[in-house]
Amino acid sequence: MKYSFRTKGVCSREIEIEMENGVINEVRFIGGCSGNTQGVASLAKGRRAKEVIALIKGINCNGRGTSCPDQLAKALEEIEEDFI
Repeated sequence: MKYSFRTKGVCSREIEIEMENGVINEVRFIGGCSGNTQGVASLAKGRRAKEVIALIKGINCNGRGTSCPDQLAKALEEIEEDFI
């Protein structure tokens, strides 16, 4: 299933996520630091959402209180909540 998440407080504007049965198949950041967001997306691919959330939730970028990885964790949490 495909999901779209509008980010807040970071350079990227949106995150597109494709997921099935709790496993991330694809992540695409719209905007942001290309190399970093591609790296995060690549590392998330094939992992369970809960595992990725535990690894990246709370990462802070330059004192913003959030980051692109943290925004991905928030998006994954929202998706997970829809299935509870």
